[in-house]
Amino acid sequence: MEVLLDQNSIIGIVGAGAMGIGIAQVAATAGHKVVLYDRDPEKLAVSRKKLEKVLARLVEKGRMEHVVAIEIQNRIQDATHNSDYFECDFIIEAIVEDLEIKKELFRSLESYTKTNTILATNTSSLPVTSIAAACTDPSRVLGTHFFNPAPLMKLVEVIPGIQTDGTTLDLADNLIKSWGKTTVIARDTPGFIVNRIARPYYSEALWMLEEGMADVATIDWAMTALGGFRMGPFALMDFIGNDVNFHVTTSMYRAYFEEPRYRPSFTQQRLLQAGYLGKKAGLGFYSYGENAINPEPNKDPVLGEEILNRIRFLLINEAADAYHKGVAGKEEIDIAMTTGVNYPKGLLKWADEIGISHIVSKLDNLYDFYREPRYRCSPLLKKMHQNKENFFQ
Repeated sequence: MEVLLDQNSIIGIVGAGAMGIGIAQVAATAGHKVVLYDRDPEKLAVSRKKLEKVLARLVEKGRMEHVVAIEIQNRIQDATHNSDYFECDFIIEAIVEDLEIKKELFRSLESYTKTNTILATNTSSLPVTSIAAACTDPSRVLGTHFFNPAPLMKLVEVIPGIQTDGTTLDLADNLIKSWGKTTVIARDTPGFIVNRIARPYYSEALWMLEEGMADVATIDWAMTALGGFRMGPFALMDFIGNDVNFHVTTSMYRAYFEEPRYRPSFTQQRLLQAGYLGKKAGLGFYSYGENAINPEPNKDPVLGEEILNRIRFLLINEAADAYHKGVAGKEEIDIAMTTGVNYPKGLLKWADEIGISHIVSKLDNLYDFYREPRYRCSPLLKKMHQNKENFFQ
């Protein structure tokens, strides 16, 4: 592929929602001319106004010079048609998470761009290989999964499809690193690294709630106060939106051919059906009204440790399985979980600290008691237990 990506490269962004405008800000801050398009001119205008306010706040706080804020805004050019992307060297799509809509967009972009323009999808869970297959030349397509908010979150998962050319991967990876991001290369599997490994944080919390082991406040207390996680699973689901979280879980469940580990929860489905979407709706697992009174947790340390370990050990099991299946390297997995979702420790390093044998024993006990497939211990952990091995030591 005869293309060099550097600060002079023109970056295209399709979709001016929160993610699209955030990525545009990142690229423009790095000195690039950015071409930003959205089929809804009103959304484009609203997003530009929001960016102006974000930059103004940075200036007010002394984190940015006023002249720099103006330069960033001026580097972003509104596009009115896909043909405005012809001069772009690298284009990132950040539109709705719908496979057919994305494929149609990529077919269209291929006809409006130079033959060596790299095309990237910001999908969080859809197959990059399938999106690339919509193009005549799929070798120039890959995934670049930014995390929201893009200007603040360091992690970007870079995902080659089966057809992605090695040079395409290297060029995109190096460019995004030059924007100050931490990149991890992930195999094109459902959920990639973070969305796959993080599923037990939500699903096991929901399972414990449904079986009556503990209430919402107690589970969240155990994970934050004892586990060191920044947000408990229920507060986090409310923050993400129960509609979004349920959709991702359902998508993962289907993509993995109804693997029980990713089975969605009726409890969350009912909240979604009731319109209790979380913080944005004012009501979810918690109430967010002006005079809302939420329950206090049961701070029993024995119960709290049991809650923490059930979720933590399942997260470790999922991380071990992802490494075992070649989704990513062990260092990349730990980096992804600490920088992408702010986990207190890398899960595989945490496994070494706790002890592989202890984790295997606890998972086997859970499986023996519940006979639930989601407690199946990863074969890799079992082998490591037998051979007295660790991930890093």
